[in-house]
Amino acid sequence: MSREQVLQEKQDIVSALVDKFESSAAFVIVNYRGLTVAEATDLRKQLRDAGVDMHVVKNTMIRKAAEVAGIEGLDDVFVGPTAIAFSEEEVVAPAKIMVEFAEEVEALVVKGGYMEGEVVPVETIEAVAKLPSRDGLLSMLLSALQAPVRNAALAFKAVADKKEDEDAA
Repeated sequence: MSREQVLQEKQDIVSALVDKFESSAAFVIVNYRGLTVAEATDLRKQLRDAGVDMHVVKNTMIRKAAEVAGIEGLDDVFVGPTAIAFSEEEVVAPAKIMVEFAEEVEALVVKGGYMEGEVVPVETIEAVAKLPSRDGLLSMLLSALQAPVRNAALAFKAVADKKEDEDAA
């Protein structure tokens, strides 16, 4: 490849990363050094199943893309082997998958992240990972909304049963 082709390829990678940074609701940055091929494949499958994209790119390109996207405060985490898990819609999914995987596989280390427009430390990512998923939260909300209706139906049934018993007596 010529020098111009290599430069163009790097610019294309940075441009794609800028798009990812700008379109993502959240991303989690990890050090993946020491993962086996099987572990990396398993992690990528879990992320893909949750609609999360993981990219491994040189730190210089990541730093440049973050700068172009206007994301500041992550330079200290863009060191060593770096992988980034991007999620366009789900904030909890990349945090949950990465934190749970890091608990099972010591080689994976969560370094930082970005959620809903803010750079967040590892502690925040770990706290978010403990939250239920979007589907879990919606299920909890649905249950909470159904409870008063269910209770009212039971009360009406109890009144109707009592009225039947009184009429039968």
